Amino acid sequence: MKLNTLWWIYYVIIPIAAAQQPRGEFCRRPQNLAVARDNVAHYYESQCYHKEVAQLMNKAMAHFSKQVDPEKKLTFIFDIDETILSEYWFLKHIQFGYVPELDHEWIMKGEIPAIPEVKKFYDFLIQHGYHVIFLTGRRKDEYDATLKNLHREGITGFDKLIVRSPEHYKLSAREYKEQVRHRLELDGYKIVGCVGDQQSDCAGPAVGYAIKLPNYVYIIN
Repeated sequence: MKLNTLWWIYYVIIPIAAAQQPRGEFCRRPQNLAVARDNVAHYYESQCYHKEVAQLMNKAMAHFSKQVDPEKKLTFIFDIDETILSEYWFLKHIQFGYVPELDHEWIMKGEIPAIPEVKKFYDFLIQHGYHVIFLTGRRKDEYDATLKNLHREGITGFDKLIVRSPEHYKLSAREYKEQVRHRLELDGYKIVGCVGDQQSDCAGPAVGYAIKLPNYVYIIN
């Protein structure tokens, strides 16, 4: 009798109950990973990505077309990776994965190319009297290589390059960047815009005109 009862529970009742559960989003079959990678590569390499970025930059330049007084310290905050420098070809080489040691090696080489459309917007801001501060999740030991890389790509004239210090290592990207922006405002910077490829780059207060660039490879919270 006991065995018959167990059989009934495991092979009849449980399957029926499972079948009656509502199907949520998690039940949908995902896209094959190989196909997804190919679609991402096609988007970036067919110039669709650059067209999307150009549209965002052109809209921002129209919005900030007036010359401003540099003494007012009207400031834009820029992220770096996949914002003004693109690691696309490196990421494709490792199948759009993430290997911290390899990423660090790539950063330390200081040879990551600039995204042309964003570089154009950056130059526009500098020429119009805006201050620019780079606020990145890169760490303290990557500061010199990052500075070298920016200069190599002709990105000069900015006020500061801020990287994660040890006291920031345990914070989420959003928490870290919110804290730094708050400190910058206390130092007299008036943040009027923020540019980043992640929602966490421009989330929270002290953001101004937020520009979310496309990133179809990864998400950082």
